[in-house]
Amino acid sequence: MPTEPAPLSPAQEAELTQRAAQARQWAYAPYSGYHVGAALLTASGKIYDGVNVENAAYGDSICAERTAAVKAVSEGEREFVAIAVATEGGGAPCGSCRQVLSEFGLHAQVLITDGAGQICARTTVAALLPLSFGAADLA
Repeated sequence: MPTEPAPLSPAQEAELTQRAAQARQWAYAPYSGYHVGAALLTASGKIYDGVNVENAAYGDSICAERTAAVKAVSEGEREFVAIAVATEGGGAPCGSCRQVLSEFGLHAQVLITDGAGQICARTTVAALLPLSFGAADLA
C-alpha cells in the first residue's frame, strides 16, 4: 500500500500549478466553455498533463484530471503524489475524477487553482472523497 507522500515543496507547487494553467489552453470545450487543465505528479517524479475534451454526445466527454490519470497509467505509473487543477473560477474535481484518482493515491495532494494561477485550496483525494470505494471493498 502506498505511503502518505511528503508535503510538496513551494517549487513543486509552482511547477504543478503552472503546468496545469498552461495545459488549459488545449482544452476542447466548445459546448460548456469551461476549460480545465491538470498536471499530475507521480511517485516516479514525472508530471502528466491533461485537459477536458468535450463531445457533442455529452457522456463521451472526459475531464482533465482523468485525461492526466489515463496518460500516466498508460505509461506504467501506479502511484499518484499530487495533482493541480486549473479552472477560471477554482472548481474542484468532479466525483468521477475523485474516484479515478483514489485508485492510485488516496493521500495524493490536490491543488485547486483559479484563472489567475492562485491556489484556492490545498487538500487530498481522501478529503475530497470520504468513505471512498476501493479494491478492499471488493474482497
